[in-house]
Amino acid sequence: MGFVKEFTTFLYKNDIIKFGNFTLTSGKNSSYYIDLRLVPSYPHQFRKMIKNLQNLIIEKTGLDNFDSLASVPTGGLVVTSALAIEIVKPLIYVRNKPKEYGTTKSIEGKISTGMKVVMIDDVVTTGTSVLNGIKQLKEAGLSISDLYVIINRLEGADKVLGDIGIQIHQLTDILEITNVLFQEKLVSEEIFEKIKNQVNQN
Repeated sequence: MGFVKEFTTFLYKNDIIKFGNFTLTSGKNSSYYIDLRLVPSYPHQFRKMIKNLQNLIIEKTGLDNFDSLASVPTGGLVVTSALAIEIVKPLIYVRNKPKEYGTTKSIEGKISTGMKVVMIDDVVTTGTSVLNGIKQLKEAGLSISDLYVIINRLEGADKVLGDIGIQIHQLTDILEITNVLFQEKLVSEEIFEKIKNQVNQN
């Protein structure tokens, strides 16, 4: 809990998490917005975040039980690149759409059939953005059963990915974050209730 409390306070004080009315990429309305792409601008916190993600992978999967890290652009790829250097593992990533020039491939990096990969993303909401990447990796003959994220927004991804045999592991989630901020008197009970309602609708 030590890291989560410190990380949550850091997110709030640096406007990386904001509360209000926002429209997400999916077109859905949200009562908060998280932009983890700002975290690398704070190298000490970024390194702590990567280290805690590394520890979670060691605990849940084990570094010897997979061959490569995989991700999707853009937010997740920044996190995964830093993690790959830290744990000295190969990195592959899946493009949103195949290149229209050169090799026209959608998976970048060295892959082989039967290779075990661990998927990484920064934030997961409904799971649709990583779902496409996971499907392409599986179609290419790679084995994948785990997704690691920094923050789970708890808006349906666990079920969507669970249905295809993928388990989500997270450093924290939006309820835990808002609860910490509420306990620290940084957000009102009204905001906390709004977040709970948003999560419960999914």
